[in-house]
Amino acid sequence: MTTRQEDRGLRRRLRAVPGVRAVSSYRREWLVKDLVAGVVLTTLLVPQGMAYAELAGLPAITGLYTTILCLLAYAVFGPSRILVLGPDSSLGPMIAATVVPLVAAGGDPGRAVALGSMLAVMVAAIMILASVAKLGFIADLISKPTMIGYMNGLALTILIGQLPKLLGFKVEADSLIGEATGFVEGLAAGEAVPAAAAVGCGGIALILLLQRFLPKVPAVLVMVVLAIAATTVLDLGAHGVGLVGKLPEGFPPFTVPHIRLSDLGPLLVGAVGIALVSLADTISNASAFAARTGQEVRGNQEMAGVGAANLAAGLFQGFPVSTSGSRTAVAERAGAKSQLTGVVGALLIVLMLVLAPGLFRNLPQPALAAVVITASLSLADIPGTVRLWRQRRADFLLCVAAFLGVALLGVLPGIAVAVALSVLDVFRRVWWPYDTVLGRVRGLEGYHDIRSYPQAAQLPGLVIYRFDAPLVFANAKTFRDEVRRLAAADPKPSWIVVAAEPMTDVDTTAADVLEDLDEALNADDVHLVFAELKDPVRRKIERYGLTRTIDPAHFFPTVEAAVAAFRRRTGAQWTPHGPAEPPEPSTGEEGA
Repeated sequence: MTTRQEDRGLRRRLRAVPGVRAVSSYRREWLVKDLVAGVVLTTLLVPQGMAYAELAGLPAITGLYTTILCLLAYAVFGPSRILVLGPDSSLGPMIAATVVPLVAAGGDPGRAVALGSMLAVMVAAIMILASVAKLGFIADLISKPTMIGYMNGLALTILIGQLPKLLGFKVEADSLIGEATGFVEGLAAGEAVPAAAAVGCGGIALILLLQRFLPKVPAVLVMVVLAIAATTVLDLGAHGVGLVGKLPEGFPPFTVPHIRLSDLGPLLVGAVGIALVSLADTISNASAFAARTGQEVRGNQEMAGVGAANLAAGLFQGFPVSTSGSRTAVAERAGAKSQLTGVVGALLIVLMLVLAPGLFRNLPQPALAAVVITASLSLADIPGTVRLWRQRRADFLLCVAAFLGVALLGVLPGIAVAVALSVLDVFRRVWWPYDTVLGRVRGLEGYHDIRSYPQAAQLPGLVIYRFDAPLVFANAKTFRDEVRRLAAADPKPSWIVVAAEPMTDVDTTAADVLEDLDEALNADDVHLVFAELKDPVRRKIERYGLTRTIDPAHFFPTVEAAVAAFRRRTGAQWTPHGPAEPPEPSTGEEGA
């Protein structure tokens, strides 16, 4: 290969990197907007990064390290122009549930950081491998009702867990019920610190009021600045209020996390759950903001970008990250045009750590709890839950079950419950699909559900049966039992026409059931007839050899054709199913 060919190959590989493409297509008029948006975004990144690190059971500084590295890595490898990554309130409890049990009470914070970093590396590996294998569809394993229930449970878990910190005391518990009980007992014992409670509750009220009435004002920043000012003026530290203290100085060092071999199993379980939630967040946020900016969602590239961000965070004392809808919205409102916004935010945080590490020395811990609690409120979707109750009770029950899974079993078991419920719901719909008998309705073309139209007309000796699912091993016996019931009716039908348009597949188990069913029906002088069967499914039936028992003449292209054939054969006339007068077609083909 010549040097010129090598150069061309290198240029092609470089152009495949999203960050390189972004630089080559960058517009000069975007620069000022990206710089301003980066400054605005930083005011949110710092307090949230610190708060979510403590939510994850890690030192506050690791939240800033994580923020810096994930923003820089995603700017290079992420395909979205403005998506913002960072520590996330939905991942915090999952990280804590994985890391905290592996660190003994009062254990070494350095071990907790190493575990969190290794967790990020594992999440990165899962995301990158999923990207290579094009497994973006895995995000669909959690249905919306179960995701709503999971997030509601997560919001309650975060809220209860942060209440003691909000009021200035601690609770040692490893379950939601234990934390709630410990909180009530602590209040009853007078452990709450009045000054801490004032800062924490006042912080929540201020954030919520500003978000409600002055949405363009950076509510979190305003609250943090006022809390630091109050600490400085009133010396809140002397009144029992916990403070963040001086942060370590300088850029985070490159560190390969060292853990015990016995830690790998629990970390892998946590990494899978975190990767699944992060993937779902990433795809949903990328889709929402791509629709606004006219971009296309590249699911597999997004996974690779988020994987690279997690890897970078994990190698610099960080922890797992995800995309953030709220921070992306802030960047968008501030005028962000490219990932330069995130790069500016990362560089400003580095400058703060290098030049002013004591800037947040007087930030009260209850103020960070207020940040986390207000973020948790945005996770809950009460209107969505109410809508499920009104629209579909089965989905509402799924939502409640996922909520209880998180609340009663814990965050990590809760995600397993959510996935299991989603998969079981799919099986339930296949196992017991909707099925019905069809009839003629005056004034309406075609054939319609007799449950919706009780007075629909039917032909004596003919039953038109619709089964709304592919015919597979899980529901073949359900189909068989219902056809047998129809065949045993009085008077007995001579044809049972299956309106098979919804039947998108027939597997080998179902084929065996169909063969036995047709033989039994034929012995009783009842014939199984198929209409509107899709060509691929018809070819499968022929390949299975079912036409040995099912007469090839009993396959019709439309229900109308099957009905017309039956009427020519028997001379049957339409009769009402209910008390109404029998409807007769006024126009069109016979049986149409």
